[in-house]
Amino acid sequence: MSSSATRTPAGRTPAERTTAWFWVAAGIGTVHAAWSVYWALGGTWMLASVGQWAVQAAADPTPGARLALWGVAVVKLLAAWVPLLAHRGVLPLARLWRALTWAGAAGLVLYGLANIGASTAVLAGWITPEVPVNTEAHLGHAVLWGPLFALWGVALLLAQLRTVPRRAARAMAPAGAGVARSTRG
Repeated sequence: MSSSATRTPAGRTPAERTTAWFWVAAGIGTVHAAWSVYWALGGTWMLASVGQWAVQAAADPTPGARLALWGVAVVKLLAAWVPLLAHRGVLPLARLWRALTWAGAAGLVLYGLANIGASTAVLAGWITPEVPVNTEAHLGHAVLWGPLFALWGVALLLAQLRTVPRRAARAMAPAGAGVARSTRG
């Protein structure tokens, strides 16, 4: 069977489509990290859309505050690229990274949706906080940062779901579901 026979109408193999979701997730995570790097370098545009803590950390001249901003950027970059690198076999301990990716993906989706929901509820007046409302930060979380976190997590979940090992796919499938059996599985 030639390799062209395994290509889909879109011209990509299933493995290429699966890897694409990891690339999408890495791209979204890199966008998040790039903003954090920008702020760690002293940039201020869009900083208030994250919240007062970020504005204060960026204004704080102490090394600890700058280190905290760099720490956020590094964690985001790692979270963006480790799943893709592990999927491609570049990193050891693939099972560990896969488990951490499942947890991270779920966490990103939940965190993003929680930010969207809470910020929208505050902006709509459904929730009245005891402290003054930071409209810019709530707008940022409701329409930009929350959705980006959620999309990042969804992309990782789709990548993970498309790469469930064959044994796990058979174990999760209902009896008689017709999951293809493999002599390799």
